[in-house]
Amino acid sequence: MEVGVERAVHKRQVFFLCVFLGVSWAGADPLRYFVAEETEKGMFLANLANDLGLGAGELSARGSRIVSDQSFRFLLLNPLTGDLILNEKLDREDLCGPTDPCALPFQLLLDKPFQIFRAELWVRDINDHSPVFLDREITLKILESATPGEAFLLERAQDSDVGVNSLRNYTISPNAYFHINVHDSGEGTIFPELVLDEVLDREQVPELSLTLTALDGGSPPRSGTALVRILVVDINDNAPIFAQSLYQVQVPENRPVGSLVVTVSASDLDTGSNGEIHYALFYATERILKTFQINSTSGDLHLRAQLDYETIQNYTLTIQAKDGGGLSGKCTVVVQVTDINDNPPELLMSSLTSPIAENSPETVVAVFRIRDRDSGNNGEMICSIQDHLPFVLKPSVENFYTLVTEKPLDREQNAEYNVTITVTDLGSPRLKTERKITVLVSDVNDNAPTFTQTAYTLHVRENNSPALHMGTVSATDRDSGANAQVTYSLLPPHDPHLPLASLVSINADNGHLFALRALDYEALRAFEFRVGAADAGSPALSSEALVRVLVLDDNDNAPFVLYPMQNASAPCTELVPRAAEPGYLVTKVVAVDGDSGQNAWLSYQLLKATEPGLFSVWAHNGEVRTARLLSERDAPKHRLAVLVKDNGEPPMSVTVTLHVLLVDGFSQPFLPLPEVARDEAQADSLTVYLVIALAAVSSLFLFSVLAFVVVRLCRRNRAAPMGGSLVPEGHFSGHLVDFNGTGTLSQTYQYQVCLTEGSGTNEFKFLKPIIPNFPPQSTEREMEENLSLQNNLGF
Repeated sequence: MEVGVERAVHKRQVFFLCVFLGVSWAGADPLRYFVAEETEKGMFLANLANDLGLGAGELSARGSRIVSDQSFRFLLLNPLTGDLILNEKLDREDLCGPTDPCALPFQLLLDKPFQIFRAELWVRDINDHSPVFLDREITLKILESATPGEAFLLERAQDSDVGVNSLRNYTISPNAYFHINVHDSGEGTIFPELVLDEVLDREQVPELSLTLTALDGGSPPRSGTALVRILVVDINDNAPIFAQSLYQVQVPENRPVGSLVVTVSASDLDTGSNGEIHYALFYATERILKTFQINSTSGDLHLRAQLDYETIQNYTLTIQAKDGGGLSGKCTVVVQVTDINDNPPELLMSSLTSPIAENSPETVVAVFRIRDRDSGNNGEMICSIQDHLPFVLKPSVENFYTLVTEKPLDREQNAEYNVTITVTDLGSPRLKTERKITVLVSDVNDNAPTFTQTAYTLHVRENNSPALHMGTVSATDRDSGANAQVTYSLLPPHDPHLPLASLVSINADNGHLFALRALDYEALRAFEFRVGAADAGSPALSSEALVRVLVLDDNDNAPFVLYPMQNASAPCTELVPRAAEPGYLVTKVVAVDGDSGQNAWLSYQLLKATEPGLFSVWAHNGEVRTARLLSERDAPKHRLAVLVKDNGEPPMSVTVTLHVLLVDGFSQPFLPLPEVARDEAQADSLTVYLVIALAAVSSLFLFSVLAFVVVRLCRRNRAAPMGGSLVPEGHFSGHLVDFNGTGTLSQTYQYQVCLTEGSGTNEFKFLKPIIPNFPPQSTEREMEENLSLQNNLGF
């Protein structure tokens, strides 16, 4: 941060140094170049680069240009060589009129750094105009009573040249009566006077014709002539006399044409025609004759054309009063034109830079000059722009201004500025000129893409189709053009074991996220990854966002029965004593569902039973209980079909078959049930088979009791000396399994079945209740062993 501030301060110091140097050069005396008027176009004047001490090519590199107040381009500058060339043939009289010297100011503007050099082109006069008399014939009436030495004013000639080429002398053709005296008016002009040498006699010489010649100072000199006719008149001894010899009047430049300027008055003591006075403009130039006119009778001086202070500020008029006898008097009228604020300020634009790159330090946007052709307060100007703009006006010399950025611009805040430059004079009323310029701000890649959310959560249902549109991430960039073109990508996951490339893809143009394969809620319930958004700027900027994908469960797993096991080789049989009370727990169906939520909510329902109404199944926990008291009439064997159904949509279910055997106090022998897959169509013949089986069992039972008594007696005799156990021999172990409240029977109703080793399926022994000494929680392996034991026993 400190380095950036130091660089900004350094750049600002360099900028003000350059402006100071430009001002110092502009404040120096201007360079002067001279050229004679009527010089042909293309004339080489000078080499500006050498005169200013600039290196080769510096004018071209710094964008040099020449500006001036003239309406035409009279100079050309070759920026490569620095040669200053005349672009127009100049006429000094058209450019400057009587003003001498004729200096045409111009300025050389340079950029990087900004500098102004002042210069002037002086146009030298050549003797290209001859003196001219406005009247080719001058009539002069002179009284015969005129005395020698009396002088008579003559009309002066006009010469447009100046300096040595202007009017210098008058001569008169040789004669015996008159000679010429040349008088200087003190304003740089001369006029001739005809001086009488000899007394005139009208009777001898009633009229004389002389040639008046005007000569200029050129080399060779030029001349112009006029004919002077002198009429000798009778004596008129009183000439008109003006009330004032000098009239001074101030006239505003906006005085309308035809309005009265001043009234001059002269009197003559003579009578008759010698006392009749007529007024006329005398010594009047062509410009005066076009601007003023006088009433020959009243002496009222009126405006004939509009005055313009910016062109001529003063007029000096000589008014002659002549009586009927030919005598005359004269007076001088000085008309001072006063300025009014009739010219609005002007703004001359020299250079304009647009667009400007954002984040740039102080930058020169425009260079312009202001001027006002009025004078005094009417010509004083104030230059300003609107408030609250990041620009500032800096004045320079010769009424030059630079429009400079006040601080680095931000295109994202404002991409375009409409700057109105207002120039107001201090006249009354004030006049102003406005110039509107548009400054465009070009974009720089200074904004990284921004996601609409820092984290996105998407929900996708499992078993989706591949190429499923999961959702969209979106990022915006405040820049423009290529700097705002956003490209999306997947970033490497933090978890190296997550196969992101095979799970998700993203559209690089619009941020659409797609699932590449079907998701499995039971295998992958949620995962997260990061996405990146990068623009196309140089250098590229980027940002990232977190995407969490939650897999929604679908009911795609049917309930799975843990107990009783359905894939065993022999069915599982539950034993119920006939003395069981209603609500006796027969067994419990244990099932699980791989889904979650309501898809895993299991309900149990008794679909089919050998004797309906005898058993009931609790819907929520799968417990099978007796619904009423058992009787001797109830069949000893029962087959129950229990439906286990989940709460999914659509629901999935599984059916489990239970075999229940009713026994009398666990002392009644029983036979294993036939195969589970026995056809229910044989239910009608079951009774016959039961009667036959009952007779056979009864016979067998009696035989078995006898055999059992004999065997017991024999073994007791053998085991008495040894103190042996009554447990039969063999590898039989065996407890029915209790699943801690979720199994078949509680510990109170567990039994041990003893079969003789190597006995067949029809051989059995009595069941007796036992109290097992199990650990608090059986391991899964022990449960499997107990279940296997049950299956081996044929229950």
